[in-house]
Amino acid sequence: MNPMLEARNLSVQFGGLKAVNDVSFEVWPHEVFSLIGPNGAGKTTIFNLISGLYRSTAGQVLFEGETISRLPPYLIARLGIARTFQNIELFEHATVLQNLLVGRHCHRLTAWWQDMLFTGRTRRMELEFRRQVEEVIEFLELQHYRDTLVAGLPYGVRKVVELARALSMRPRLLLLDEPSSGLNTEETEEMGFWIDDIKHDLGITVIMVEHDMGLVSRVSDRVLALNQGQVLSLGTSREVQSDPQVIEAYLGGDDDDEAPARTAGTAAEAKGARA
Repeated sequence: MNPMLEARNLSVQFGGLKAVNDVSFEVWPHEVFSLIGPNGAGKTTIFNLISGLYRSTAGQVLFEGETISRLPPYLIARLGIARTFQNIELFEHATVLQNLLVGRHCHRLTAWWQDMLFTGRTRRMELEFRRQVEEVIEFLELQHYRDTLVAGLPYGVRKVVELARALSMRPRLLLLDEPSSGLNTEETEEMGFWIDDIKHDLGITVIMVEHDMGLVSRVSDRVLALNQGQVLSLGTSREVQSDPQVIEAYLGGDDDDEAPARTAGTAAEAKGARA
């Protein structure tokens, strides 16, 4: 079996700052692979490199054996890579259903004139997109919110809608950028259930950036720890959390505009591992 995604010696530099420095890893089909580390570690930067929002200074990203490092984001999405964002990226004055239909946009096969004239091909495609989106709504139990404007939804529900929008793209690889950020304990537990179901029921491979080590430990097959753009440790959640370099990185802490401050639970687990 070949890896689904490979990062080979990835580096990216912004001015004099190396945000990612010679990072390599492989993600295998049907696993949940988590990226952890203190603020400033380069986790979201790696997501931006995979999804085409950034271009690497050196190294390359391969998806199912093909290099995607120089492809624009819309072609990467069309290949089967979807993502969520730390800050929810939804159209607030559109309904849940309309936001999910946007997730199907990259798979449109009709020409602009066919859409304008609403030809038979366009109608058939729209019906198929609607069917696929309804499946996602049912999967994530969003039926009650289908026709509700996103602006009127609680934050926790918006998080699920963001996840649903990504799933509407029918990805083979799903990038989850801090899925539990801003959620309470109950909502975080529910998010863990969704991630398990996405892996086992839908067969989708997941790469997750997350600060909540409870969620990481629960859903992850393997964990990659980063600090200041470099790899610290790779292994199971237990192995990585007990690594002295990882513990030191978390307890030392760094400022970063990439993610919110780490959770108290992370620091507490790190102290426990040191003991």
